[in-house]
Amino acid sequence: MHETMVCVVGNVATQPVYKELASGASARFRLAVTARYWDREKNTWTDGHTNFFTVWARRSLATNVGASVSVGDPVVVHGRLKVRTEQRDGQSWTSADVDAVAIGHDLSRGTSAFRRASKGDTAAVASTPRPEPSWETDPQDQPGSAAQQQPEPAGVT
Repeated sequence: MHETMVCVVGNVATQPVYKELASGASARFRLAVTARYWDREKNTWTDGHTNFFTVWARRSLATNVGASVSVGDPVVVHGRLKVRTEQRDGQSWTSADVDAVAIGHDLSRGTSAFRRASKGDTAAVASTPRPEPSWETDPQDQPGSAAQQQPEPAGVT
């Protein structure tokens, strides 16, 4: 099978949406990936273009994403790239999705404490429904955005 596998490093841009479907658990979120480069004229690092990907997780990965990932988290996503083009209102739209195989926190930018999930952990995620985010709005404009959240340092033992 010829599939394009990618490894994408970026920040979670929208709160993950977790759903329990007949085919199993599913979760999705938007991932922002901004290229950085050294600007020799200004002698400083500069942000380049930001790409957004919709990341899809299935089954146990979806359950763990729903319990572990929040807006602003730096993550590493490994999965299959799917680029789609469609016509909407006479305009051509292109979107890039990643069907995730593995997702983890980017430990080069912080710490994380791993906890193995037990078989019965799906009830914890399903009992805390989250509203559907607006995919068209800048996450900075939504209440509870990354700018307003202050992450707690994780204790490592």
